[in-house]
Amino acid sequence: MTTTQPLELLAPLSGVLLPLDQVPDPVFSSRLIGDGLCIDPTSQTLCAPLAGVISNIQDSGHAVSVTGDNGVQVLMHIGLDTVNLAGKGFTRLVEEGQRVQAGQPLIEFDADFIALNARSLLTLMLVVSGEPFVLLTPGAGVVAEGQALLRVTPVAGADDVAEEEGDALFSKPLTLPNANGLHARPAAVFAQAAKGFKASIYLHKQTQSANAKSLVAIMALQTVQGDTLQVSAAGDDADAAIKALVALLAEGCGETVVVAHAETVEPVAPASSANLLRGVCASPGSAFGQVVQVAEPELSITEAGAGEAVERVALVSGLLQATEALQALQAKAVGSAQAEIFRAHQELLEDPTLLEQAHALLAQGKSAAFAWNSATVATATLFQGLGSALLAERAADLADVGQRVLKLILGVKDSAWDVPEQAILIAEQLTPSQTASLDTRKVLGFVTVGGGATSHVAILARALGLPAICGVPMQVLTLANGRQVLLDADKGELHLSPDVAEIEQLQATRQQQVLRRQREVEQASLAATTRDGHHVEVTANVASLQEVEQSLALGGEGVGLLRSEFLYLDRNRAPSPEEQAGTYSAIARALGPDRNLVVRTLDVGGDKPLAYVPMDSETNPFLGLRGIRLCLERPELLREQFRAILASVGLTRLHIMLPMVSLLSELRLARKILQEEAQALGLTELPKLGIMIEVPSAALMADLFAPEVDFFSIGTNDLTQYTLAMDRDHPRLASQADSFHPAVLRLIASTVKAAHAHGKWVGVCGALASEALAVPMLIGLGVDELSVSVPLIPTIKATVRELNLADCQLIARQVLGLEEAAQVREALRLYHAATVETSLVVEN
Repeated sequence: MTTTQPLELLAPLSGVLLPLDQVPDPVFSSRLIGDGLCIDPTSQTLCAPLAGVISNIQDSGHAVSVTGDNGVQVLMHIGLDTVNLAGKGFTRLVEEGQRVQAGQPLIEFDADFIALNARSLLTLMLVVSGEPFVLLTPGAGVVAEGQALLRVTPVAGADDVAEEEGDALFSKPLTLPNANGLHARPAAVFAQAAKGFKASIYLHKQTQSANAKSLVAIMALQTVQGDTLQVSAAGDDADAAIKALVALLAEGCGETVVVAHAETVEPVAPASSANLLRGVCASPGSAFGQVVQVAEPELSITEAGAGEAVERVALVSGLLQATEALQALQAKAVGSAQAEIFRAHQELLEDPTLLEQAHALLAQGKSAAFAWNSATVATATLFQGLGSALLAERAADLADVGQRVLKLILGVKDSAWDVPEQAILIAEQLTPSQTASLDTRKVLGFVTVGGGATSHVAILARALGLPAICGVPMQVLTLANGRQVLLDADKGELHLSPDVAEIEQLQATRQQQVLRRQREVEQASLAATTRDGHHVEVTANVASLQEVEQSLALGGEGVGLLRSEFLYLDRNRAPSPEEQAGTYSAIARALGPDRNLVVRTLDVGGDKPLAYVPMDSETNPFLGLRGIRLCLERPELLREQFRAILASVGLTRLHIMLPMVSLLSELRLARKILQEEAQALGLTELPKLGIMIEVPSAALMADLFAPEVDFFSIGTNDLTQYTLAMDRDHPRLASQADSFHPAVLRLIASTVKAAHAHGKWVGVCGALASEALAVPMLIGLGVDELSVSVPLIPTIKATVRELNLADCQLIARQVLGLEEAAQVREALRLYHAATVETSLVVEN
């Protein structure tokens, strides 16, 4: 071979020069696509670095290749993962096949839009044809558009495209799974793999063909997801080449083909098959065990009573015993969520409408059992028919309470199910009472036809650590007792014929989980600091002094959310100012002066009414008078609460948080009331005042709220349902009302950006913060504090300690460009697997 005259490549834009090693993308930094350099741009027009022909320009406008007359091919790629923008932010100024001069504008781009919506603006200039080159400028520093950067030495006599030798073999047609086709990254992986074979290899798309060993040629095919492709090869190793490359294409050429996976999932109820039943995850985890069908026995109810006085005594006795049983369950509950469920059940026992209906039937000569059952069944049926998922859940609670009292009236002993070891319970529906009484030494998990992912049964299952799925087809009720099944609740699947490998993997995973949990608790007092020294505050969501004490024992660094409504619910009159102040002060003293206490003001109304605050019924309580709206309409309620909270000033680092804020005027009025109450108490300094970000308007206007608050805390549960217009209590939409949805994540990202621009911190107190899978993403988005469910504090802290901030930022930018929650979860699972593997290497 001979060489030709050296060629200088010009800077395609102005900016800061970076070596490829610093590009946070292994495909580019490892030079898999080609060698070259990177520029962090300060200009917004990409120009030709050499004279030649546009050999490829992507339809999305984010990448372009120029081939010089001597065969030198240069690829320019604007930003990282910008293919996901589908052309938004890019304006193509040239067409494929067009001749261009050095310095001629090729693509204009909107740097602000790309910086906000893509992983990075870093722009690559790579010599993909493989010629050697030398840098004409230092490897870092500022460069100007048109400045000479590289001197390339072209090689003469090299064939750009080899002809196929002999008879070519063709693969069967296959469908391309990549969400954005074979753009630079997967095309480079494919071309690199093809170069490992001696055969002449081509990739075919309909009537077009490309040399499979040429990155530029593959990109020039302009493939999209769903294209039908074929691989052909001629030469000694043609057969092996075709098999390997077809497999590589099917697997996504190094990309996670999450879109193809997501398409197999039905939007409401995933399809089931003969050996697999699908539902919705109610509680995560997995278990291998035997089917145990459970159902409540039919109760025999006599309609006629033995006299109104006798039956009245029977009803009162049943209600009293049920109240005592619920109080016992409430006392044994672990965490406020469980306690609140049984408090709500106790409240139903005192419901005046139910009691009136029952007593009216007693007056007609009916038995206590008949009267009570008729009243509860009629009301539950009414709730179920109103089309509200929230009331449907209330109906399930009412049925549970009704059955409890009915058994007591009839003298039927409510004994726990006698189930064998390794049981996977199958039921049409479970009640909260049944769930709470499950023997977790024998019951490994459960599957139900009814119920929702946010139901009380699901909450209890998560608290018990039992994997569970709901919304499974009715055929699950026909499974024979004793049948061996594999429950994979994370995926919402019940495998009816699991193979040995699946079982062994499950058992190994369960053992690892047990050991990991032990280690997490042992190390709970350690700080939540990433491997590269970034500290994240992990605090607790609580609703009692007892939970505060539990959180401190488990390594909690403070209280990120005190649900003050626990003082107000399940009573006929508001708590006295003295009772409120005493409770807040006790919690503040338990925390001490060095920890944060974030007290959320009263978050009731609409779906959580107070008996002593008259309110009109609302068609849609989630969009009604609740949170700060209710408190500002009843300002004395807010003033009294402010006075009680202010009694804790000086005992701890006190913060006050306002729920459901959607308008700046709400914040300003609440602050004015707080200032007046503090002044009346002679306080010269106010506690920190912040708002919950749970309404999209607040997230979208976070830049205007930020100067007027001291902090933000993001309530992902409500933010998700309002952003996606999906009732989070709806059992059929539960799998879609997912806080991992990119729309929700983008609102979190913009909130953090606005807060940090004004020097304010941001926490997440919604359920997303308690999901270990979400932790790297939230840290990468810049969240400063994670306020989590008390039992999960050790797990979340341990997760933080396994991470690296730079990696978290990278994965966060990546998931913001995805389309659906399922894709985000899959990307995070892959990241988690890689992190665990890295941790094991470090530990060993």
